[in-house]
Amino acid sequence: MEISLQADLLRSVPQLRAFAVSLTSDREKAEDLVQETLLRALTHMDRLERGTNLQAWLSTILRNQFYTGYRKRRREREDPDGLIAAKVAVAPEQGVRLDYRDVLDAVAKLPPRQRQAILLIGAEGRTYQEAATICRTSLGTMKSRVNRARTRLALALGISKADSFAAEPLSITSTHEVAI
Repeated sequence: MEISLQADLLRSVPQLRAFAVSLTSDREKAEDLVQETLLRALTHMDRLERGTNLQAWLSTILRNQFYTGYRKRRREREDPDGLIAAKVAVAPEQGVRLDYRDVLDAVAKLPPRQRQAILLIGAEGRTYQEAATICRTSLGTMKSRVNRARTRLALALGISKADSFAAEPLSITSTHEVAI
């Protein structure tokens, strides 16, 4: 940076401070604003055209910085306890979709007879007797297949007890929520 430009910047600081104090009504905020202005000016010195009034250019940067910060602060709200954020927070959907995908993958990995049994009982809502008739097997065999399928699914999905799977039908809603 040229020595004369550096001297001109230093001579501009008192006027910038006065302008910043008039905008912010706070000396500390004014000092921060002047520092931001000088940093921005130094960063964008290539945009300063020869013969331009340096003080006017710096004052324009300061004013723009002030109004940008003002608009940003106007949109922001203090929320030290997180009460406002809790009201506007939206639970992410990807967790439900990932859980749904995990269930589908686990069911796909079951042996074919266990998969058929769990889908007939869990997904289609058939009774054990109906499922046994469809699969041409005994009622006891059907109950055993469903029990083994539930145990494998619980293990694959990290569920501590296979009993956590209700005997109610598997319901898949339009939002891809899975209830077993």
